[in-house]
This record gives sequence, C-alpha cells and structure tokens, in this order.
Amino acid sequence: MTSIQPIEPSMTLIPEENTTKALVVGILTAVFVIAAPMVIGAAGGNYWVRVLDFAMLYVMLALGLNVVVGFAGLLDLGYIAFYAVGAYTAALLSSPQLSSQFEWIAALAPAGLHVPFIFIVPIAMALAATFGVLLGAPTLRLCGDYLAIVTLGFGEIVRIFMNNLDRPINITNGPRGITGIDPVTIAGFNLSQTYTLFGMKFPSVYMYYYLFVIGALIVIWVCTRLQHSRIGRAWAAIREDEIAAKAMGINTRNVKLLAFAMGASFGGLSGAMFGAFQSFVSPESFTFWESIVVLACVVLGGMGHIPGVILGAVLLAVFPEFLRSTMGPLQNAIFGHQIVDTEVIRQLLYGLAMVLIMLYRSEGLWPAAKHEDKIAKIAKRNGKKPVRA
Repeated sequence: MTSIQPIEPSMTLIPEENTTKALVVGILTAVFVIAAPMVIGAAGGNYWVRVLDFAMLYVMLALGLNVVVGFAGLLDLGYIAFYAVGAYTAALLSSPQLSSQFEWIAALAPAGLHVPFIFIVPIAMALAATFGVLLGAPTLRLCGDYLAIVTLGFGEIVRIFMNNLDRPINITNGPRGITGIDPVTIAGFNLSQTYTLFGMKFPSVYMYYYLFVIGALIVIWVCTRLQHSRIGRAWAAIREDEIAAKAMGINTRNVKLLAFAMGASFGGLSGAMFGAFQSFVSPESFTFWESIVVLACVVLGGMGHIPGVILGAVLLAVFPEFLRSTMGPLQNAIFGHQIVDTEVIRQLLYGLAMVLIMLYRSEGLWPAAKHEDKIAKIAKRNGKKPVRA
C-alpha cells in the first residue's frame, strides 16, 4: 500500500510572488502604453492612433464578454446590444436630440441636454446592467446552442428597435443616427481639442487613447478581483458543471444574473465612451458582425484568461486595418495594378488566420495555465519534483 507523503511547502497552490520581476514588467508595460500613441503617431499618423483607440474599446468589450463566456461559461451572441445601450445613453443625454422632440425638456434645457460625462458613465453602466438582467432572467434554464440563439435574437431586437424608434416619436432618429454628441470634458479639459505639453502636441485621438487606457485598466482590475473572489469561483463551478455547482449550494440563478449584469455594465461603459469619441451613433455600428468580432477576441486570446483576452482584442482591432492598408500597395508592387479588391483579400486572410489559429491553437493564443502546469512550474522554479501519492 502506497503511503501518502506530506506536501512540500514548494508545492502549495499559491505561488510565491517575485516582486522585482513584477515591478520591472509593470514599469516596462507602463512606459510602452504611455509612449505607444507618440511612436505610432510619428510613424503612421493619427489614423493608426485612432486604431489604437478602438483597440482599447475592444479590450473593454472583450473583458466584459469574458465575464459571461469565459468565467461563467454562458454563450452570448448578442453582447453588442449592451454596447448600443451605452452609446445611445450617452447620445441622448449629451445632445440636442431629446430637446428637439419633447417640449418639456426644451423648456428645461433649450440648447439640449448636456449631462457631464462623469454622470453619463454610471447611468450607461446601470442601464446596460439592467438590460443584462432582463436578458439573463428568461434564459436561466437555457444553455449551449439554445442560449446562443436567444442572445443573438436579443442583440438584433435592440438594433432594430434603435433603427425604428424614429416614429411616432423621434427618439433615436432612426437609421440617420444621432449627431452633435458632446465630447468628453474632464476637469475643464475638452478631449476633442489639441493640447501642447513640453513642446509636444497631443491631438484629440491621443487624449481619448489615454482615457480609454484608464477605462481598460479599471475594467482589468475589476475583472481580476472578480475572478479571484468567491463569485469568480462560483462562476467557474457553473462553467465546469452547473448541476454539481447547484448541489454544492451555489445559487446558480443569482450568480448567472450577476454575470450577465457585470458583463453588460462593461459593455455600457465602452458604448458611452464610443459615443462621446465618435460624436455620432447609428444602428449600423451595432450589427451582429460586431458581436462575432468581440466573441472572437475572447476565443482567440483564450477564454477566461484576462491577458489572453486583451491580446486577442488588440490583435483583432489592429490586424484587419493592417491588411486593409497593405493589400492594395502589395498588389500594385507585384502586378502593377489591383487584381482583387482589397476588402475581399482582407476578409479572406482574416478568415484564414482565424481558421489556422483554431486548428493549431484551439485553446487560444494565450490560454490560462492548467492546474498541473502551475504545479510543475512551481516545482521547477524550486528545483524539486512534484510530490505524488
């Protein structure tokens, strides 16, 4: 009979923190993030800085969807609806749209509602979370393909609703969208203007980039805290085996609703920032394809792994634009003219890259480390073999 040996201290499930290594990595990351728009702007112009802006928006969106799909294991194909709720909330609260349609609002604010952005954000997040609960409540008993179909329908319903809510009372201005949305103003700084600091000019796209980075950092911090909390462990239990989780006393109903609400609130945050950044919103920005792209960010990077999701979001925001800008000049250099439309080649290579990644990296580019891998890594670092029974 094999005796059970005591576990060595080096084999504990909690790895020892390498403070120096973490500090160096943190400093290098901070320098890279701060300098990124300056370097990229100098090399490629403000267009590529704008691409970075949208990459940060995709990071927030992907992390929000990761709460639902990666942490709780609930497939959501209509996540872009919460993005739309946040964007239209910002549009209605910071534009003349409502004042032009309702006399009582025009009497209170003749020039239109101009709610400060600092108040718009919590309102947008709260409304999006409410819609998340409304979506989650009737779908608690659904899973897999059935849940995907219902959430897909929810996303399309919201888009069509926004597209047709221009009659009999014009609230969303229908397919024409809402214009004249106020830019973000924080402590007297209007982010739509260009500022000069130490002789360097910071255009609007730079200022919004730093705002989006701050928003992404807050979302990352909240997601990290959630993942390592009791709620995060409950989500993981539901993801692995919902019946077993219920048998262990987890209130699966409330935990699922919380996952939908938290993920939706991050979508509302991203939408509010998007509306203020664009100064224009329309239903065309919230199609089903956008939901697929956000879901691809989560799957491509590694479901449930926050660094992997960030990597996937950045790649899927930058890679298509890189193909768009290079395929035309490349054809001209090789053949002297464009044989195939640039957009067709971009979509073809984009799809091919996704297929290859799913074939050879099915768990994502940066998946979460497995339990056994963590134990082996700790043992290798301490120069000892894992202790087995």
